[in-house]
Amino acid sequence: MENSYFAHESAFVDEGCTIGDGTKIWHFSHIMSKCFIGTNCNIGQNVVISPEVILGNNVKIQNNVSIYTGVTCDDDVFLGPSCVFTNVANPRSAINRRGSYAKTHVGKGASIGANATIVCGHDIGEFAFIGAGAVVTKNVPAFALLVGNPARQLGWMSEFGHRLQFDAEGKATCQESGQVYELKDNLVKRIA
Repeated sequence: MENSYFAHESAFVDEGCTIGDGTKIWHFSHIMSKCFIGTNCNIGQNVVISPEVILGNNVKIQNNVSIYTGVTCDDDVFLGPSCVFTNVANPRSAINRRGSYAKTHVGKGASIGANATIVCGHDIGEFAFIGAGAVVTKNVPAFALLVGNPARQLGWMSEFGHRLQFDAEGKATCQESGQVYELKDNLVKRIA
């Protein structure tokens, strides 16, 4: 039976992976055993996806990304060029910590910029926006905009990736979509 996904001839897909229809895996990438990759994902060149990683549908992974065991990504996640996830908080070459992988979850629609590092054990909320080169060392709320090393929150982003400006009543409108958001108790949600 022919695959329902595309893998470039230089890519390696190990036994025991589940890969959804319409997914594309490009040059020199390696998908390790027991991964689950959803439909219509795009995995760029030189990407490493370690065993048991779970990716939702329509996940876009740019070139040179490393995703280690313990990471899960919901639908519509964007991972920018050369971003990396860790999976052990205190690695040592001489000590085997394979049973100590910390989990990291990336929520629906979140974007992680080029060269960002996500330190393990910290979840990224839906539609959060992590700037290029940021080093995430704590949980990230939904819709939050984080930049820097260590990453700090600068504001909030819409589902369409635009900075939200909240009025005195805690309401903001996305300039592109017209969606309305509410900021209450330092949390953002879309209300229309």
